[in-house]
Amino acid sequence: MELVLKRIAKKKGYTIGKLYVKQPIIDEYLRGEKFIYICDTLEPQWRDYAKGARKIKGKSAIPEGRYPIVITFSPTFKKWLPLLVNVPMFSGIRIHAGNTVKDTQGCILVGENREVGKVLNSRKYVEIIKSKIVEAKDKGEGVWIEIR
Repeated sequence: MELVLKRIAKKKGYTIGKLYVKQPIIDEYLRGEKFIYICDTLEPQWRDYAKGARKIKGKSAIPEGRYPIVITFSPTFKKWLPLLVNVPMFSGIRIHAGNTVKDTQGCILVGENREVGKVLNSRKYVEIIKSKIVEAKDKGEGVWIEIR
C-alpha cells in the first residue's frame, strides 16, 4: 500500500497537507493510478533542507521522500501507532492524534483542516489509517508513504 502526503500550504509555523491512498488502475483500456483522499494533515513548519535550512527539533517537518511505515508501540502515547522508518535527520516520526502544531512534536497529525492551522477529529483518522495499514500488512504488502 502506498500513502501519499501532498503538502498544500507551507505557512510560517505549520504545514497543511492532504493524505491519499495511491491505487494502480489496470484494465484492458486504461493504465495509471488514482488517489483516494483520506484526510488532512498538520505538520511543523516546512524547511527547505536542499537550500541549507536547518532542522529545529520538534518544530520542523520531515524532508520530502518515500518512507516505509510500520506499526509499533509508542512509549510516549502508550498505544500502537504508525511509525515512519529511515527518515533522514529524524527519528520517532509517527502518525498520531492532535489538533495544533504544538501537538505535533515533529510528527504528522491527521484529521480535518476546518480551522486555520489546526486539524480536528484526529483520533478517528488515526484509527482509519491504522486499520488500512494493518489490512495491507495482513495481506503481506509493504506500506510506504511518499511525502511531496
